[in-house]
Amino acid sequence: MSLSAVAGAQPQGAPPAASADDVTKLHGTGPTTVLALDQVSVAFAPAAITAITGPSGSGKSTLLHCLAGLDRPTSGRITLGDVDVTGLSDRQLTRLRRDKVGFVFQSFNLVPTLNAEENITLPLEIAGRPLDTAWLSELVEVLGIGPRLSHRPAQLSGGEQQRVAVARALISRPDVIFADEPTGNLDSRTGHELLSLIVEAVRRYGQTVVMVSHDPAVAAHSDRVVFLVDGRVADDLSDPTPASVHERMQSLWG
Repeated sequence: MSLSAVAGAQPQGAPPAASADDVTKLHGTGPTTVLALDQVSVAFAPAAITAITGPSGSGKSTLLHCLAGLDRPTSGRITLGDVDVTGLSDRQLTRLRRDKVGFVFQSFNLVPTLNAEENITLPLEIAGRPLDTAWLSELVEVLGIGPRLSHRPAQLSGGEQQRVAVARALISRPDVIFADEPTGNLDSRTGHELLSLIVEAVRRYGQTVVMVSHDPAVAAHSDRVVFLVDGRVADDLSDPTPASVHERMQSLWG
């Protein structure tokens, strides 16, 4: 059974949490132009985890960044919920990312001069929003980082830093969390623990997660895997397992 079914948070016919419609992205100009995304159309269900995978240069991170409003497509349309992201000004994009989007990056992106708790609550500080202390306490308990809240990033292990990053992504209760290779800098055991926590967020809070990974074992933690090859959607797999993801990868790009 898929995690979205367990969560029970996606009504029949619910609109996508995020979508790309005929999205093309070009990098550079003239003879050095690189076609990163080639007329990509794909939708991502709410209250579920979707993995985007593909070989190096397939456009998976570019698609994630366009979906999250970190980059603008050359053409086509990006939507988050009922918001047309591609029609927003830079100021409106900043507000959208602040209020509706959470990010988890491979490099953690924690502020080194702030302790763990300050890093977690930073998005609220920037937005001028009040802190829900009960919500913070629940996140800290679920992620198991209570004893480390007063520590700065340099005093934390990689796994602890990424748990802090996950708490930071969840603290503002965003509509969608985008994760770019979230286990890339972690050993396999710590990475598996982190993925289990992301799965728990979907089950417990009905959270929507879109993540990029090149690892079949990581992608298999999702409800669905979208495969990109040469900037285009090449395949789509529901209820994946490590074996089925690996087999599909082999058939698509060897």
